Amino acid sequence: MNLADMRTIVRRDLHDEDASNYRWTSNELDRHIAHAVKDFSEAAPYEQKAVKATTSGSRELAIATITDRIMVEAVEYPVDKFPRKYQRFSLWADTLTLLGDEVPDGSNAYIYYGKLHTLDATTSTIPAKYEDLIAAGACGYAAVEWAVYAVNRVSVGGSATPAEFLDWGKGKLDYFKDELKRLGRRNRVRVRALYKPYYPVVSKSTDYGP
Repeated sequence: MNLADMRTIVRRDLHDEDASNYRWTSNELDRHIAHAVKDFSEAAPYEQKAVKATTSGSRELAIATITDRIMVEAVEYPVDKFPRKYQRFSLWADTLTLLGDEVPDGSNAYIYYGKLHTLDATTSTIPAKYEDLIAAGACGYAAVEWAVYAVNRVSVGGSATPAEFLDWGKGKLDYFKDELKRLGRRNRVRVRALYKPYYPVVSKSTDYGP
């Protein structure tokens, strides 16, 4: 799957396959596909591992070179131990601060993070089982965009056409976003007991008073 393949699927779902009279230009569909890919990445980011050298005596790690980063899942330091040693950490902008008992000595740390997925002319990091979901999101964004644009224009399909596109597009987006929520919940079910969070969990049942 590449961007051209995805665009073809989206056109098919939108019934926009007449090359001599496309309703959406390729650039417009690419923008809607990119929107759907970004939303998908927020819910199910592309899982990556980066190796970063620490600075002896410093707890701070500069991670500006980790581009398209959405979130940091865990930091392993020191590395390659059994069981693995995951450190508590805080993150501000592009600086990650280790908060555990280990003070870095200049050796490497492993950063486990999620980044934006890629879908371009040659490559894709989106799992095949989610390609139809991306297409559904792109179709939804395209239909809603066209309906909003066409609402005050003369339409050969009659006055109901923009409203029908709007309803159809909203239905696609509702499905898309519901699936993203489901994926997001599933991704949060991780083994997080390997390291303690920096910020304590706030009780929802205990009143500690003023």
